[in-house]
Amino acid sequence: MEAVCEQIHGADDDGGDDEEDEEEAGAGEAMLWSIQEALERQTLQIGASACGATAVVDVLKALGMDVAPEEADRCVQTRLRRNESPLPDYLLSRSEAGATHAQLIAGAEEASKGKVMGRFFHLHPRRRVKLVSWLARWIRKGSVPVATMNMQLAVPEGEEVPDAWHHQLIFGVAPNAVFMTNPLDVVSEGEVHQRLCSESVLLIRREDVLQRLTPDSCLSSLSENQSDPRWKALDVEGQVKQMALEAEEEQEQPRLTHITIPAAYKSGITLFALRESGVGQELSSTPELLLL
Repeated sequence: MEAVCEQIHGADDDGGDDEEDEEEAGAGEAMLWSIQEALERQTLQIGASACGATAVVDVLKALGMDVAPEEADRCVQTRLRRNESPLPDYLLSRSEAGATHAQLIAGAEEASKGKVMGRFFHLHPRRRVKLVSWLARWIRKGSVPVATMNMQLAVPEGEEVPDAWHHQLIFGVAPNAVFMTNPLDVVSEGEVHQRLCSESVLLIRREDVLQRLTPDSCLSSLSENQSDPRWKALDVEGQVKQMALEAEEEQEQPRLTHITIPAAYKSGITLFALRESGVGQELSSTPELLLL
């Protein structure tokens, strides 16, 4: 907890000057829980790829309901990676492993027996919003935010690129600081905003591709994926072949450290609330955030 407190004072002020049109009402601090309460109440990751279901457990907790992690996971219908599959099927599983914001909304509704609703706000393409001010206003009204972020963006220099997207409950905000659970952390507004404004793509590490690539891998099935033309648009088949060629030539510094595949997730914020509450009614009728 001390490390989190120290980070608050070290956050860089890079929220962005291009958002000045957003009304400043609600700027400042708004907390669902104190840092100490979050430390005591947060749910740690409940299973593989289950950050979404973990966030739903804490959403319901913040709204006054206790639901078993297993029940939340069942309702969210977390998808797992098929690690033992041939490369094409493995990549397909990676593109949807975990959960989307739609699964979180459906899961929270089912687990709460209809008492909780959620509303997703897209943040890609970039929107006209000052993130902390906007979150503060909704938290004060009684909603509970969950961020769906591409953690492969805004990676600190020298750190390894993370392996996945991530859902995190936001338990509070302060000027240029966003407080989140699983793990308990505070991140600067600008850094969070970068991760919240991402195309729906996922980077797959070189070793995860090459160790599953065999002579009989049917790579053409990726380009021929009729349900999602992005596999062909991104030329995933060509990326894999290029990576294989670099490995065959034993290049010491391969050009491709990752391949890029389509992802099922969309970056943004889901606001949860009690369906029959005033904020629940307001969320239902609130328009999308305006494009920048």
